[in-house]
Amino acid sequence: MEKTNNQPTEKREWIYAKKPKGRYYTYRQWVGYPLLLFLFAGPFIKINGYPFLMFNILERKFSIFGTLFYPQDLYIFVFGMLIVMVCVVLFTVVYGRVWCGWTCPQTIFMELLFRRIEYWIEGDWQQQKKSNEGPDSDARAWKKFIKHGIFLALSFFISNIFLAYIIGVESLQEIIFDPVSAHFAGFTAILLFTLIFYAVFAHVREMVCTTICPYGRLQGVLLDDQSITVAYDVKRGEPRRMKKRMEQQGTVGDCVDCKLCVHVCPTGIDIRNGLQMECVSCTACIDACDAVMVKIGKPAGLIGFYPTAKVLNKDGYRKRNFRAVAYSTVLCVLIAVFALLLFNRSAIDGRLLRANGSSYLLKDDDTVGNLYTLELVNKSGKEMVFVLESVDARYTLQQVNPIHSLKKDGAATLSFFLFMDRKEVEQYKQNVKVKIVSAGQSVHVMKTTFIAPLPPK
Repeated sequence: MEKTNNQPTEKREWIYAKKPKGRYYTYRQWVGYPLLLFLFAGPFIKINGYPFLMFNILERKFSIFGTLFYPQDLYIFVFGMLIVMVCVVLFTVVYGRVWCGWTCPQTIFMELLFRRIEYWIEGDWQQQKKSNEGPDSDARAWKKFIKHGIFLALSFFISNIFLAYIIGVESLQEIIFDPVSAHFAGFTAILLFTLIFYAVFAHVREMVCTTICPYGRLQGVLLDDQSITVAYDVKRGEPRRMKKRMEQQGTVGDCVDCKLCVHVCPTGIDIRNGLQMECVSCTACIDACDAVMVKIGKPAGLIGFYPTAKVLNKDGYRKRNFRAVAYSTVLCVLIAVFALLLFNRSAIDGRLLRANGSSYLLKDDDTVGNLYTLELVNKSGKEMVFVLESVDARYTLQQVNPIHSLKKDGAATLSFFLFMDRKEVEQYKQNVKVKIVSAGQSVHVMKTTFIAPLPPK
C-alpha cells in the first residue's frame, strides 16, 4: 500500500520515491557531487605532509586544512565546532532545513548515489512497487542480488574512507595490505562500519532524517514565521481542482491534486499539509509542481521557498529577520576569535612543572636552585632548533639532559635547573617565566614558581 501520510500506522510502510527532475534537482547535483568528490578525496589530500582533514580521536590528533592540532589545542578545536554549529543554526533560522536536503552526507549518499543505483537496476517508483508487491521471480531475485551487492560494495568503500578520516590513509593501508591478524581491531571496525552504512542506505533510509537525527526535532525550536522554508501557497492552491469537480461551487485553486509532490518526496509527506518536521527542504516537490503548472499554463511557484507568514498572511510579513542578524553577528565574532587563536597558535607547546617531591637546592656559592621537568611538543610541521632561556635575567638556566632540537611532530621530556643568587630572593615563593627561543625569536613562554629561603638579615 502507498503511504497515506495522514494516518500513522504501527507497521512501517516502505516509501517509493519517484525519480526527481527539474532545475532544483540540477542545482542539488551541482552542490552534491562536488561535496561527494571532496568527501572521498579529503583523506588523500596532503598539505605540508598532513591530511587536509583528519580526526584521529584514538591518538588525539586532528588535522584541519593541513594544520595539525594536538590535545593542547582543544580550545581552538572547540571554537571551530562552535562556528560550524552556529552556521547550521543560522541557516536553519533563515532557510529552514536546507542543510538536510542539500549538504547532509546522509542525503547526498542516499539521493545522489544509492537511490540512483536503485532507479538504474529496478526502475522508477511504480516499477519498484509493482515488482515488490508481485509474485517472486528469478528476474526480481537477480535485481535484488545485484542491487544489494552494489550497496554492500559501496558501503565497504565508504567505511574505508570514513576510517581514513579517523586513523589516516597510511594506517588504513596497513590494515588493508597486512594480514588480518595483525590489525584485527581495525578490520573489525571496517566490517562494523560497512554493516552500519549498508543498513542505513538499504533499509533505514528516511528514518534517519525523520526519527533518528535530533536536528529534525531541533528545527521546530529554531524556526519562526519569518524563516524561509519549502511551503505550499494555500491561498493560491485551494480549493483544489479535483474537489471543485465534486463540489461544483466556489472559486477554483491552481492545485490539480495530482499528488506528484507526494510521490517525489523522499520522506513520504504531503507538503500541502503545512510545515512538517519530516520535510528536509530537498525541493523535489517544487520541481514536480512547477512541471505541472507549466503544463496547465499556470505560473510556477505554487510550492516554493516562502516564509510561513507570507504564505498565510501576506499583510503581516516582515522582510527583516532580526534573529538572523543576531546569529550572523555571533558567527562573525566567533570567526574573528577563531582566526585570532589560529594566528597566535604557538609553533611549539610545553608543559612545565616543578620536579615532584623536590625542594630547593642550596649550593656552597650561596645560590639557590630549583629542578623542573619540561614536556615539549613540536607543532611547527618541520624540525625546530631551540634554546631555553629565563625571562628574568636574575635566573640562570642549566639543563640536565641538553636537548636543542625537535624533529617534525616530535616530542621530548627534559629537565633543567634554575639558579638564583640567594641575595636576590625577595620571598619564599615567587613566579618565574621561561621562554623557548627559536631562530632568534621567542616562540613560547611558560610560567612556573621558584621557591627559596630568604637571605639572612
